[in-house]
Amino acid sequence: MSREIIINSSYIVASILFILGLKMLGRQATARKGNLISGVGMLIAIVVTLLDRHVIDYTWIITGIVIGSVIGLACARFVKMTTMPEMVALLNGFGGLASLIVGTAEYFRIRGGTIVPDHPEFTASVIFFAVLIGGITFSGSIYAFCKLAEWLSGRAVLFRGQHIVNGMLLVLTVVAGVVFVVAGDPFLQLAAVGVFVALALVLGWTLVMPIGGGDMPVVISMLNSLSGLAACAAGFVISNNVLVVAGCLVGTSGVILTAIMCRAMNRSLANVLFSGFGAVPAATASGEAATMQGELKPISAEDSFAVLEAARQVVIIPGYGMAVSQAQHVVREMAEMIERNGAEVRFAIHPVAGRMPGHMNVLLAEANVPYEQLVEMDSINPLMPTMDVAIVIGANDVVNPAASRDKASPIYGMPIINAHEARTVICLKRGKGTGFSGLENQLFLMPNTRMLYGDAKSSLQGVVAEFKSLAST
Repeated sequence: MSREIIINSSYIVASILFILGLKMLGRQATARKGNLISGVGMLIAIVVTLLDRHVIDYTWIITGIVIGSVIGLACARFVKMTTMPEMVALLNGFGGLASLIVGTAEYFRIRGGTIVPDHPEFTASVIFFAVLIGGITFSGSIYAFCKLAEWLSGRAVLFRGQHIVNGMLLVLTVVAGVVFVVAGDPFLQLAAVGVFVALALVLGWTLVMPIGGGDMPVVISMLNSLSGLAACAAGFVISNNVLVVAGCLVGTSGVILTAIMCRAMNRSLANVLFSGFGAVPAATASGEAATMQGELKPISAEDSFAVLEAARQVVIIPGYGMAVSQAQHVVREMAEMIERNGAEVRFAIHPVAGRMPGHMNVLLAEANVPYEQLVEMDSINPLMPTMDVAIVIGANDVVNPAASRDKASPIYGMPIINAHEARTVICLKRGKGTGFSGLENQLFLMPNTRMLYGDAKSSLQGVVAEFKSLAST
């Protein structure tokens, strides 16, 4: 059997493992096994690629494996769950950077006469797409990282003529790409490469600028899709079948997830990317919010316990505040105590809660919350009027009644969890400011809402302490 057949057969096996692993990631019960199966597929792909006759020197490869392994282990050990969205953004970005480097390296290899492609125009085209998508993904992900880490403001950044500027940058990038593909002069090609590499990096930054913090989950998903498409293009550049398949899987799954999240917000992808959501203060964005009457009514941990002790139906709605305070473990402990007291507890999960896709699911799984207790938005809303207590932990836009009441609100029409329909709502919040998207939450002013101020973990520990004192008497 020839070496080529062995390599391609191994790539087919690796691709099948990728697909099986991706399917198993759709269920919490099989997610770990799916991750392991996908990892085995990637190991097979890497080993077979290293054994390929095209590899002539392992020095830099081994150096990269050692450095990457150390960085990966350090991230796995020290990166907190609260910073996982930032981590995902960085991983997307470096995936794009890898594709950009592969594309430019292949160009210089061709230019140096190391190889002569069978189809020069096709090869030049896929190099252009690998560099373009990779550059946009890299710089866009870095900007998203800075927003998520709050190194930059989470608000959308807009300026006059922004869309025109972005359009002109895209046109110039495409023109540079066409020149690169059709030009026969090597110096003209080199100049075109420099131009579209620089423009791709600028485009990634400027395309993420007008996207507000509330839309970061969609941005993360979209950038993940772009990193896959960049990897797919890089696979065509170096004629690697398994890279093409893996890139397509990541790209298409990211597109599907992006579409699902946009549907969950009742907005189109174009609206998310170009509307500048969150660019203006809530006071000017929402007419009804400015005139809505009501006051913030604080509640103590002791009084919260009294409300929960009498409840028989309780729903917990987690948001980014739970991640910030690392409260998922105490949330699970409180839920168990409420259940022992005779109540039924559910966790209502909005598709865009947190700052990355599935953020709340990951946190609750880490705390060993039973998957059966997690209820999707469409399933919990019909039951919400029967809930005695709804506990909102740091969520903001996903429970804001303005989405269904205030036509002037930027989130009007967005499907929300109807927490306001519960008999009593307890909202945990650090202070009286707005959420990450910059919008005021009308839920806080409603007559059945009480505000439990302070760090979510500390506040809930106070409630748990009351339950423990009850159990000991």
